[in-house]
This record gives sequence, structure tokens and C-alpha cells, in this order.
Amino acid sequence: MSLQQWLTERAEEREDAGLVRQLSPRGPEEDLLDLAGNDYLGLSTDPRVTDAAAVAAHTWGAGSGASRLVTGTLELHTELEAALASFCGRPAALTFSTGYHANLGVVTALCDADTLIVSDAHVHASLVDGCRLSRSRVEVVPHNDVDAVADALVRRQERRAVILVESIYSVLGDAAPLPELAAICGLTDANLIVDEAHALGVAGLGGRGLVHAGGLAENPRVIVSVTLSKALGSQGGAVLAQPEVISHLVNRARPFIYDTGLAPPATGAALAALRVLESEPERTERARACATVFADAVGVPAPAGAVLSVPMPGPQDALAAQTACADAGLRVGCFRPPSVPDQVSRLRITASARWTDDQVASAARALADIVG
Repeated sequence: MSLQQWLTERAEEREDAGLVRQLSPRGPEEDLLDLAGNDYLGLSTDPRVTDAAAVAAHTWGAGSGASRLVTGTLELHTELEAALASFCGRPAALTFSTGYHANLGVVTALCDADTLIVSDAHVHASLVDGCRLSRSRVEVVPHNDVDAVADALVRRQERRAVILVESIYSVLGDAAPLPELAAICGLTDANLIVDEAHALGVAGLGGRGLVHAGGLAENPRVIVSVTLSKALGSQGGAVLAQPEVISHLVNRARPFIYDTGLAPPATGAALAALRVLESEPERTERARACATVFADAVGVPAPAGAVLSVPMPGPQDALAAQTACADAGLRVGCFRPPSVPDQVSRLRITASARWTDDQVASAARALADIVG
């Protein structure tokens, strides 16, 4: 079979299943209220953040120029890493060019053929791909099933074990039982890798995340990954852990070693956004209050962060609801298989601190009419 024939068959399968995806470019200004993006604190367009990106570009250049182990490590990188670690109460941090790379790097560098990975069924694709590349045996356990995690760890034959979870899940918007999982790690000599991409900035004290909120910031068994592209409004990712873990990543994480360092504008923007978050913690409460209003409107429980999940009967129903929302002036996410871990089509609605009370109230009324 030729490549063209194979591509045609795959396209026809997607069409038949109602799963065709298309890119929809947007301009700098748009008429729709964006309830689909991840700019939870409204910082991506904050003048303090965009000005910091411009200053970093003029000072350091548009790109870092090389991998971090050559000449691509800038003082700006180390400043951001120190600030992230301090804010989250972690010993040390290491930035990557994307959050995807951070997850891929930490899993592949810390896991090998003598490691059992116990992965929650709903973790992000970047963690799934890390599992596939790690050469480890992987047990996928039901979502938030603490007993299943414990059973897998007790039965293991491997010398080492790692649990993979998201603190707030990117599709369902619910929280992981982090204290219980950390306790299991202590009993079974395992480590817990927590993706805080959707918790940083919107959960915990002043947006410090659920690891901090659960009293686990000083637990050496807990390793945290974060993204800079959501609440911080920039781009990139980071791993926060013990210094020896960070040193190992510098030496062994291929997505770090062989990648160009995080671009200076993104680095400067993330650092400025973090400083705004520290000085204006009310943004965290504002985003969560907005999420609660939307949750009430569509009849789902208030989320752990800023992500609301609204199940739909099927892919076509989800697309129809998304279109209706657009007609009402709202841009919402539409997640369909295979992008959803439970294979349930759903609308994904996100809250942001940048919306006014009137905007939130108007959006809530429209959402209630369409999907409430």
C-alpha cells in the first residue's frame, strides 16, 4: 500500500467517525470570548509580561542560540529556575523548551528497564509518550484508584517504581489524591511524578499548586513538572525536584540535552508573570470564582482548578454544542476521541481571571441555555 492510499484511508475513517480536526487561525483580536484557552490568569497579554518578553529579546536575542550544555544557558534561565523553585517551595528547578519536553525528559531520564511505572489512566500524552520511550514496564491503573496503585507497587519485581499523575487533570479538571499517593510511595520505596500544569497559578496558596497545598513540597520522593504556557501566559516547562534529580536530568534527559534552550522572550515573560502572580495572588481566587460560576451554569461540580468538563452524548453532539456556543459569542473547547482518556466526547470550558463580572455573567447565561 502506498503512503497516499494509507493517508486516504485514515482520512476516511476520521470523517466517518466525526473526528476530523482542522486548524483555525485567529487574529490578535477576536469577537469571541475565549473559554477554550489556558491563559488562566490573563497574563499572556499583560503589559508587564509582554514588555519583559521584549526586553529579554533585545537583551539576549530572539533565541538562546544553542543547547543548554553548550552556550544556551543564560543568566535569565537560572533566575527563572530559582524563582520557580522558591515560589513552589521546591529545592531546585530546571527549565525545558516546552512542558511536553519537561514531562518526556523526566520520565525517560528517571525510568529504565528495572523500573515499574504506575500511570493513572488519564495522564497527559506527554507522560504517555515518556512511558513508551522509557523501556520500563508500565501498569496503567484506573483513574484516581489509590488501591490499584498500591497493589501494583506491592506486586512489582523491579527494584524501582514511579507513579505518574496530574495534580489537576487536563480533561476532567479533577484533582489527584496526592497525600495518599505520597504515603504509598513512602511505604513501597517509590517516587511520585506530579504534572502540575493545570494547578500552577490556579490552585493552592497563592497559586503554588496542589503539591504545596498538600504539604508535600519538601518531600524528596515527589517530583513536580510544570508548564509556563498556561497560568504564566508564556511558553516552556520546568521540573522541580531535589538537586540530585536536577543534576541527573542535566546529564541524562535527552529532551533537555539535545534541544535548544528556552527562548529568552519566553523566559523573561514567564519570570515577569511569576512576579505578577506573587504580588497579585487575588488573580488565583478570581480564576477559581469564575470557574465556579461556569460550573453552576452547566450543572457540573466546581473544578479543582480552572478546567470544566461537560460530557456530551457523542462527537457530533459536542461539535453542535461548540457551534452553538460560537454563535453565542463564546469559544469553547471540543474534545473527542482519541484526545479524551475515557473516550467520552465533551466540551472543555476554561475560566480566566481576566474576564469582568459582566462578561462572566453573560457567558454563564449562554452556557446554561446551550448545555446547562
